[in-house]
Amino acid sequence: MDLEAIKAKIELREGDITEIEVDAIVNSANTDLILGAGVSGAIGRKGGKAIQEECDAIRSVPLGEAIVTTAGELKAKCIIHAVSMEIGHFTTEDNVALATRNALRRADERKLRTLAFPAIGTGAAALAPEYSARAMLETVAEHLAGGTGLDRIYFVLFKDEMLQAFREALDQLGTQRRTRRGRPG
Repeated sequence: MDLEAIKAKIELREGDITEIEVDAIVNSANTDLILGAGVSGAIGRKGGKAIQEECDAIRSVPLGEAIVTTAGELKAKCIIHAVSMEIGHFTTEDNVALATRNALRRADERKLRTLAFPAIGTGAAALAPEYSARAMLETVAEHLAGGTGLDRIYFVLFKDEMLQAFREALDQLGTQRRTRRGRPG
């Protein structure tokens, strides 16, 4: 699949990921699957307690992995929890890329056609939007190029600054790969 065909399957939009009608939304999760603040908190509040109860039954997920739960009362059919951080720690581009890759694998395993991502790692995990955007979009492009049943991948971004970072990263897809960096310190 060429780069333009890959880009045609990706849509960037500003909005609330809990409101989109897709097969699955991705939660930017921590290893303990606690739906606390940011995207996770919004998913928990709007989707209802069934989501956190299912997460509690799973208990813990390794860094970089992804698991699937009910979507509760959300419009999506399920939630893919992509684990990019441990509570109390920051994340890196590598962790975001791995969590994104595993979320895409879970979507393929379930034969999903549409998937919506937030900007993984940019909240409590403190990764700069441009690093999250680059890690996620490079990973998604690689996945699409390798063959998948996914027809459409949305990036639903809550703030204009996130949307701009993802637009710039999408425009730069296919250029020379840069060294990945995490948060300094």
